[in-house]
Order: sequence, then structure tokens, then C-alpha cells
Amino acid sequence: MDWFTVTNIDEIDSPSLMLYKERVEHNIQYAINMIKDVSKFRPHVKTNKIAEVCEMMMTAGITKFKCATIAEAEMLAMIHAEDVLLAYQPAGPKAKRLLSLVQKYSQTNFSCLVDNIDAANYLSEFFLSAKESIFVFIDLNTGMDRSGIKPEKAFALFEHLQKLPAINVRGLHAYDGHLRNPDLQERKKESDLAFKKVMCLAEQIEKASGLSLTIVAGGSPSFPTHVDSSPGTFIFWDWDYKHQLPDERFDYAVLVVTRVISVVDNDTITTDLGHKSIAAENPLPRVHFLNASDAVPASQSEEHLVLKVNDSSHFKVGDVLYGVPVHICPTVALYEKAVVVENNKAITSWKVIARDRTITI
Repeated sequence: MDWFTVTNIDEIDSPSLMLYKERVEHNIQYAINMIKDVSKFRPHVKTNKIAEVCEMMMTAGITKFKCATIAEAEMLAMIHAEDVLLAYQPAGPKAKRLLSLVQKYSQTNFSCLVDNIDAANYLSEFFLSAKESIFVFIDLNTGMDRSGIKPEKAFALFEHLQKLPAINVRGLHAYDGHLRNPDLQERKKESDLAFKKVMCLAEQIEKASGLSLTIVAGGSPSFPTHVDSSPGTFIFWDWDYKHQLPDERFDYAVLVVTRVISVVDNDTITTDLGHKSIAAENPLPRVHFLNASDAVPASQSEEHLVLKVNDSSHFKVGDVLYGVPVHICPTVALYEKAVVVENNKAITSWKVIARDRTITI
């Protein structure tokens, strides 16, 4: 029996998200073995968004997490995570919601990112008005060009932050997701070059202030190259990273399940895996089928995925296909729940609780 085959699949509707528990456990342990010191590990939960998966990581000894939304931060607080970094600079109502998190979940140590004086001023005033304070990490732009301040300009920001009464600088944050060289040694060279500016800034700040900074850096591609790393995709893995990053030997741990709903002609079949059910930001193919490797996506609409196959007589309406998403992170967010598989049997389902923008706050 193939590892992905679910013996009671007839009980499962399609399309569905299938979470293979043993493979998630393998990925957690493999990641811990890679980093060696679990205290330096801060997984990003934007990929999984599932409280039970985060509890699996906590059981393995992981205490620090990174997230991208207030809902993800609340999910972590609800399961009593010790340390939660909101890897975002809160603006508008998000600042109010972050304050509400701090007030409601006092057992969790929250922090967030800042890269801008005006945003820091606003955050400080808001927390000060509530007689609270917030830990922050200075967000650095080391080449991703998505957010963050250039390291050479960040010392002036640090000096300003030191003057704000409700802001406590905890460390530096640098995400280098643009570095994806398939060759590990080349990827490491590129990562080290970008990270050099971060270390220089840290030394400058520590020398001037006496603070001991925490550095949170990297993601899944640069996971092997950083000491204090924050990968997210590792927990489930996907087709893209499996083939881009051959040195990181994580297992596929989440699949999408679809069924054949029409046999169109001699070399064409259609499934119910539309782009509402699989991350659709990339061009086709967006999924690869483990039990139909010759199937090539030809077109996709909201509820349909049309596949070209060598011989459609090998398929019939109702046949189940197990697919590996090219990009797992936004795929998970499309599903309300994940069907949990253990020993080739679907045993329960877990709510993808943080797919919603709001839980209670």
C-alpha cells in the first residue's frame, strides 16, 4: 500500500485537505535535528494555521513561534505558547487588536516588528495610553525588498525606539526568502553575505547600548544557514521546495484529495480541484498527483481542473487522486479543516482555525 492511500477514503468528500500525522512528526523532529538547539528554533505558523499542529511542536520542546496575523497570534496564545512574534508592523486596527491580545493572554510574551519611526510612535502612544508596553524587533530589509529598513539606516531607528516609553527593543528580524539557490553552498554564501549587515548592526547596537539582542532570521530556503531560524513550510513541505531545495529532506505531509468527475475524451479527464481548492498564484501545474504521474493540468476554473492523461480508459468517474500542492501555504488557508490520517486511516479532522482573520479579537 502506498503511504498516501487512505483505506476509508470513501468516507471523505472531495476536494479535501489530508494531513498525515506521522509525516508531520517526522518533519518536526528532522527540523529539530537540523538546528540542534531547539531553544534557537522559532517556526512560522503561517503555513499550518492549526492549533493541534502547533501543540505537536510544543510537545517536541518548541516554545517560540512566529506568525503573520492577529488570528495566528491568538491561536498560539490559546494553546499557551510562551513566546509569539507577530512578524508584521501593526497599523490601524491591528495595533488595537495586538494590545487586546497582550491584555487578554498575559501568559504569552508577545512582540511585533517595526521598521518606521512614525509607526513606532503610534504603537508607543497606543500602548502607553493603556499603561502597557510591547517588545519589538527591528525589521531589516536584506534584499527581499518587501518590508523592513535597510541595515545601514537602522541604528538611527534604534536610537529613536530607545526614547519611546512603551517600546522595548528585543532584537532584529531579517527575512531572506528571495535566496533560493538549489545549491546549498551557493545559497549559504548568498545568505551569509546578506546576513553580514545584520551582524554588523547587532554589534553596533550592543556596543552602544549594552543590550543583548535576539536575532530572528531566515525562512525555509535559508533554514540550514541560520542559527536562529524561522521556517514555516517545513511542517508540511510542498512540491516547489522539494525540488528547489534538495538538501532539505522533509516529507510531503499534507496532500489535497480530488475525484474524477468526468472522462471527457481519450486523453482528457476532469477533477473537482478548482482554483478555490489549491493555491492559484502560480501558473499551471499547481499540483502533482502521486497516483497519476502522467496527468498534466491543461486548464483550471473555480471548481474544475482539467487534466491531460496518456489514456483516459485507466480512469473512471469517482476515482480518487492524491495531489502534492506546488505551494502549500495558501492552499491550507483555503480549507476549513484538515482530515487527519494515521496508519493509512482517516481518524479525525482538525480545524484550520487561523484561516479566519478573527478568532475572538
